[in-house]
Amino acid sequence: MTSTRLPLGERPELLRMSHVEKTFAGDIVALRDMNLKVNDGDFLSLLGPSGCGKSTALRLISSLMQPTRGRIEWAGGQGADDLGVVFQEPTLMPWATVAQNVWLPFRLKGVAYNAVRDDILEALKLVGLEKFQTSYPRELSGGMKMRVSIARAIVTKPRLILMDEPFAALDEITRFKLNNDLLDLKERINSTVIFVTHSVFESVFLSDRIVVMAARPGRVIRELTVDTPYPRHEDFRTSAEYAGHCRAASEALHDAMELAA
Repeated sequence: MTSTRLPLGERPELLRMSHVEKTFAGDIVALRDMNLKVNDGDFLSLLGPSGCGKSTALRLISSLMQPTRGRIEWAGGQGADDLGVVFQEPTLMPWATVAQNVWLPFRLKGVAYNAVRDDILEALKLVGLEKFQTSYPRELSGGMKMRVSIARAIVTKPRLILMDEPFAALDEITRFKLNNDLLDLKERINSTVIFVTHSVFESVFLSDRIVVMAARPGRVIRELTVDTPYPRHEDFRTSAEYAGHCRAASEALHDAMELAA
């Protein structure tokens, strides 16, 4: 599907976090007064130091946990059943083939493999792994395993994709390649993405909105807009415009770390 990305100011709201707090046992406050609006079609990165609650925010949005206080509201009320999640580790089932791993979201809903075979193959084609559908995870590289995880997240054609530092453990060359492929994939499937990262450079290359968070307690301290149009290619990484956005994001991250200290 070809993307019909609207300008930032014209996108309808998809979900909103309002004054969200999450406190764990021992009175550990992971998030306090977290306010975030996500619009349909955004590529939004959550950028911040370790312990600022980025991953906790994703778990709350996905309903893997519930907020201690505050509200998470979805436009149209569709909720967390219309999203896909990509974790930091691929979390593939080692005894299952690539295709069977991608089938998992359907399997959990009781949908037979043969009924969604075409959807599985389409998702694998989108991530460039259609020739590996009968392979097992042990036969794949780290980057290929992450592609399988992405295919599993998009196979149900979700409106929102949550990605929790999916490329952090990969080497730089593979990471750059997957960054490029992720932008291309987003344009083709026309989903909204919330992407957690520690990397200023990754956040600027991928995002049109960067939400900078501080730790102890986790909260939003700044939002930056990267208004460079998509598609973005390698020449963007070496441009003065990219360097300027990276400098602004680095300064905001530095401020976040000082607040945490």
